[in-house]
Amino acid sequence: MRRVVIWNVMTLDGYFEGTAPWDLSFHNLVWGEELEAFSLQQGEELSTLLFGRKTYEGMAAYWTKETGAIADMMNNSEKAVVSRTLKDVAWNNSRLLEGDVVEAVERLKREPGKDIFVFGSAELVDTLLKNRLVDEYRLGIAPVVLGAGNPLFKASGDQLVMKLLKTTPLKTGGVVLHYQPQYAA
Repeated sequence: MRRVVIWNVMTLDGYFEGTAPWDLSFHNLVWGEELEAFSLQQGEELSTLLFGRKTYEGMAAYWTKETGAIADMMNNSEKAVVSRTLKDVAWNNSRLLEGDVVEAVERLKREPGKDIFVFGSAELVDTLLKNRLVDEYRLGIAPVVLGAGNPLFKASGDQLVMKLLKTTPLKTGGVVLHYQPQYAA
């Protein structure tokens, strides 16, 4: 069975986005040669990118205009999209997942191939975590306290312990953390 791996960059105070949609300027604080190499390595590990609608639309708008190795990875990878409102998806190699989100992702995990990666998509990730569908969580920590924004982890009232698998400090002052969720029995 394929694994679901989450990749997000967040601030020290827990935001994955500033106060405005797509305010990701703090990503520049961690971006550099090391994170670029890490991004390309992740591209080798995946066969499907999984997105919620908002992230899919934003990523498609951005990456279809970009060039380079990461743009090639993003544009050429298979993409699966979870949405209640989209009727079709036009970005190269994209498909809509139909039906219940949890059931659709469970079916996706059973398909042959390498890992499924989720970039961004905080609402989708929240659903996946609550339903024990996340196998690994990778966080890039930007060395900044933003003070306000959209929190990466949504308030749920439930505790989820994460087992640290690996840490990688970056020359930019950021850190990449690899965690495995420890779902309660």
